[in-house]
Amino acid sequence: MKKNISGLVMAIALLGCTHDKSPSHLNRQDSESFVKINKDKNTIKERFSAPPEYRWVDEKPDSFGYFIENFKLKPYGSQILKYDGNPISTQDLHEAVLDIDTGNKDLQQCADAVIRLRAEYLYKMKMTDEIKFHFTSGDLISWSDYKNGTRAFVNGNSVNFRKTSGFDDSYQNFRNYLDLIFNYAGTISLNKETKPIEKNADLRTGDILITPGSPGHVVFIAGVSKNKEGQKLFLLGEGFTPAQSIHLLSNPFNKNISPWYNLDINDKETKTARYIFKPTNFRSF
Repeated sequence: MKKNISGLVMAIALLGCTHDKSPSHLNRQDSESFVKINKDKNTIKERFSAPPEYRWVDEKPDSFGYFIENFKLKPYGSQILKYDGNPISTQDLHEAVLDIDTGNKDLQQCADAVIRLRAEYLYKMKMTDEIKFHFTSGDLISWSDYKNGTRAFVNGNSVNFRKTSGFDDSYQNFRNYLDLIFNYAGTISLNKETKPIEKNADLRTGDILITPGSPGHVVFIAGVSKNKEGQKLFLLGEGFTPAQSIHLLSNPFNKNISPWYNLDINDKETKTARYIFKPTNFRSF
């Protein structure tokens, strides 16, 4: 859960990710995956081959999708670890762990994982003026404001911003800024900051599938493959509650193509390894 302070924060704390819905009732297939996993490779695109008759969809080199699909992974078989360094109890529903820290507080949960990746992309691309996120309350604070000394002060249900620090554009201060966002943002604010996707053909790496609310959840598309008929399959990644390693999901519903998923924006619900999205709600930055 988010840090529980008072008033506004108490409400925001209830708007994070839900707990794992998946365990025992899943009807898993016994068949093996036809997908080749290159266990010695260390990026998403290199480690996971497209299923037979499919090919990876290339993303533009400066795009968010390219940043995601080429993100470095921890060694094959790595466990999902909580923010305190201990493994979570469920270790059979993921295929990879992204090589990025979780922090040492219970902050970087599901929406925060997406925010983290988006912010890291903009930071890497030196698009720092675009790094800005809303709290669930609707209040906005940008990285530009924060690095120039602006800080948030929460009093009950109100948030005030005042300049109380000097200029600091270090990466550590950037992480401090993100921890502030993680504390007060969530699936509701992330849903409002993104745009709905209307057609399956428009789904691409970096888009999200989200249920805003209390509880809510979000996963992100971590890769796209396509066959000659134009049909697509997708890799999905997520963070979760409590704060834990950002990871790539397996597909327990269709092991023939796992970890790839067949997604349709028109489905009434979409089942993923650890959460059921109802309704299906795909959005993009």
